[in-house]
Parts: sequence; C-alpha cells; structure tokens
Amino acid sequence: MKRIAALFAATATLLWPATLVEAEVESRSLVTKIPAYPQRIVSINPCADALLMQLADKGQIASVSHYSHDKRATSISLKLALQFPATSGTAEEILAMRPDLVVAGSHVAIPTARALQRLGIPLVKLSIPQSVAESQEQIGILSEIVGAPARGKQLNRSISEAFVKAQPTDGQLVPALIWRSGGLVPGDGTLPDELLRRTGFENVSKSYGLKQWDILPLEHLVARPPRLLFSNGREIAGEAQRDRMLSHPVIKKLSHRITISHYPAKLLHCAGPTLIEAVTTLSAARRMLRKHS
Repeated sequence: MKRIAALFAATATLLWPATLVEAEVESRSLVTKIPAYPQRIVSINPCADALLMQLADKGQIASVSHYSHDKRATSISLKLALQFPATSGTAEEILAMRPDLVVAGSHVAIPTARALQRLGIPLVKLSIPQSVAESQEQIGILSEIVGAPARGKQLNRSISEAFVKAQPTDGQLVPALIWRSGGLVPGDGTLPDELLRRTGFENVSKSYGLKQWDILPLEHLVARPPRLLFSNGREIAGEAQRDRMLSHPVIKKLSHRITISHYPAKLLHCAGPTLIEAVTTLSAARRMLRKHS
C-alpha cells in the first residue's frame, strides 16, 4: 500500500506544472562545467530517461531512474530500461556511479543537490513542458548538452511529422475528455489539452468547471458524458483494463452516447518522444470513432 501511495505521489509530481525554464543547468560553482561529451550520465527522472534513450549514446548512460525499472511508472520499454542500472536518487547511489553529469526533474532532494555542488558535478534540471513547443525546445537544449545536436533535430522532426499525420482533415471537433484513474482530468493550458486540440478534439473539461488538473466526480461525468473518453485504467498481464469507476453499471447504460478508449498512463507522464505515441493513439481513436459514427 505504501508503495502504491509513493507511486501516486511521484506521478502527481510529474503531472503538475513546473515553474522552471525548459532545461536549467545548475553550475553550483565557477569550476563546475559540463563536459562537451559527458561519458557517465546519471538520470534520476523517468522523463529524462526517455529523452536520454533517444539523444545520448547508450554507452554514455551510467544509470536510469528507479521508476524506469517499474512497469507501472516507466516511460520507456521495461526491457530497455533493465539494460541499465537504476538509482533512487540518493546522493550515495548517484556518487557511487561516478557521474560527470546528472539529469533530473524539477525537484531534487537537498542532500543530493548539496553533494553534487560540493563535488563540482554538473546538474541539469528539466521542467515539465506545458506545450509541444516547450518540449521541442527542451529536446534541443538537452541534445546539445549530451553532445548530440543532430539527434535532437531528428527527434524534433519526427515529433513534428507525427503531428502532421495526426491532424484531422474533416475540420470537426469531437467532444472528448482524458480521465486518469481516480477521475483526475487535464484541463485548459496543459500539454494533454494541446494534444487533444491538435488531433481534432474539443477538451470539454472546462464545461464541467474544472481547473488545469482537477477531479471530475463520476456523477458529473454521467450527467454530461463526452462523446469520447480516454481512460488510462491499468494493465494486467499486458492487457489494458478499464478503470474500476468506469465499470459502474450506469456507464454501461450510456454506451450508446459515450465511447471509452484506452490511453496508457505513461502518455500523461512525459513529453519528448512520448508525444509521438500520444498523438498517434489519439488520432487512431478519432478515426475509429468517425468510422463507426
């Protein structure tokens, strides 16, 4: 139970808006400098893990975050993640990896930050992008830091191409909602909101009076259901399972008015390369809905 609570808290931290710039390099001292080609990069954030897998040489990555070794929290394939050691982000674990660069999220434990400062190890803190443009800017910055600007440009091209392919041609907006397990819904001004809009949906969260990230009670959903509901639910034995709340009998009675489509939880955690799978998933659901309408 404690493990699940800790995972939920970590996920909430990933989802909530950050106030940092796209990639903040904490020099910590005048002598701390990032190598032109870091050879031992330690990542303590799952979103950073996903970015480094695309941007850095595999031999540069000394370790990934412990989240990537958890199939419920990883943003990369578990098989790939298990090829690298993992740390939980403590100063002792990080220093044991002898890093010449540490990549983290927007929040770093004070003891860890102080230890890196004391030893002159550069720390790069990545905020959570609140738009596709911010994500692509972050990719460009991090690719320069790890010495692979060409890979950053290629990843950004791939993301842009995915959005072009996912753009609808009929000009009609489909009322939709992304429902995270437990009823957490992304609203206006969030990255998921932009993804919905750019793939031909109208994010109806605002019609319920919800804020950027807010809880939508089941009774409100039932009273005014969207045409398409994206739910992450959970996975059991590799198969997507519907959120327990959406298995309520009243939802079944609304099957003629609302379509529920699986939207993996990992697509809400990070931006970067995850954007490609996210818009592909959204556009595929829209095409399927339109085909059977």
